[in-house]
Amino acid sequence: MTAPTPIRVLAADDHPMVRAGLAAVIGDEPDMQFVAEAASGREAVELYRAHQPDVVLMDLRMPGMDGLAAARAIIAEYPSARIVMLTSYDGDEDIHRALVAGAKGYILKDMLRTQVLATIRAVHRGNKVIPAEVAARLAEFVPRLQLTERELEVLGLVSKGLSNKEIARVIGRTEETVKAHLKNVFEKLGVADRTEAVMLAVQRGILHVD
Repeated sequence: MTAPTPIRVLAADDHPMVRAGLAAVIGDEPDMQFVAEAASGREAVELYRAHQPDVVLMDLRMPGMDGLAAARAIIAEYPSARIVMLTSYDGDEDIHRALVAGAKGYILKDMLRTQVLATIRAVHRGNKVIPAEVAARLAEFVPRLQLTERELEVLGLVSKGLSNKEIARVIGRTEETVKAHLKNVFEKLGVADRTEAVMLAVQRGILHVD
């Protein structure tokens, strides 16, 4: 009786220890094969073209091209690609963006090894995998929050410590316009001040502060 073809897995993460851990875990499974590892989103796209694996484990945040951009690029070229976001970011906006991009699953790095392996097998079978913890995070913030591009830009500049005057100079608008944008941001987030706005935006994955 011929043995089933193993599930070929590519892992993309900028941390060598994470990649080594995944390689070890997947390598121990008789029905899986660890075929390649990428340290960046751009490398993940190149290695996908070279190996065309069955499942990709993709970190969300990587230098240069991040995991979300890499997922979009791969799926645009290979619509049937099965990509699972494996990340430490549990913000509802991060999850939404990944699913909209075409990810078949979204799991967190602190989940059990067995859950990661079960997700690989389920996604390979054609299923989508949203663990209860991730689904609860999505349900916590309904309806989905939508900040405009300008509001996101202003909030990002606030996170860098810029004053309203400095922000106005950067975006080429008046201080009153900046205040109006911040008022809208505060109302949408349900917060009272700049610090709270930045903290909640980071927590929800609306904003990433490196």
